Amino acid sequence: MNTDEKEPLIYCTFIVPGLYGKQNITNMKKLIFFFLPAIFTISFSVPVFSQGGGGVKNGELAPNFTGKDQDGKTVSLSQYKGKKVVLYFYPKDDTPGCTAEACSLRDNYDSLTQAGYTILGVSADDQKSHQDFKSKYNLPFTLIADVDKTIANQYGVWVEKERDGQKFMGMARTTFIIDEKGVVVGKIEKVDTKAHARQVLGYYSTLQ
Repeated sequence: MNTDEKEPLIYCTFIVPGLYGKQNITNMKKLIFFFLPAIFTISFSVPVFSQGGGGVKNGELAPNFTGKDQDGKTVSLSQYKGKKVVLYFYPKDDTPGCTAEACSLRDNYDSLTQAGYTILGVSADDQKSHQDFKSKYNLPFTLIADVDKTIANQYGVWVEKERDGQKFMGMARTTFIIDEKGVVVGKIEKVDTKAHARQVLGYYSTLQ
């Protein structure tokens, strides 16, 4: 057994001097109480998902979620089990970059569906905003309203940003490619909004 990893407290008691005399038991008790706060801090301060855009990584199971789409219908990731899913998070409806990204996926929708992909877009906009965005640009895929940022936080993409010296919270533009078993097999953080469909279609080749 590796005592450095399995029993750090016991290991420390053997390297600290002064534990072998009459005060052995007393000193050990003092040592235990001295180290306990640090041990518990280390044990309980590790988040389930890393922040700062780290989030879910390749090879991990994609967290299941349930939300409302642009029409108010309930959408859960679990209902797409057995299918490949492109789950893309974007900052805001009808803004230049987000529109370019959505239109890239729209213009290549046939190729994406022929490759077996189901596309789900997620932003913090509400259902009405999604309806308008989807209608204005004839988007053929589902948009999920994550107004309370629950889904974004599950995936670690609701992060601190900075613009003109001002810090604020916002959505990190990130796409997760999820396989038929619900495993994340691709994560695109450097999104080319004008050619995002090409990035998605070519991503598997980068995994070989």
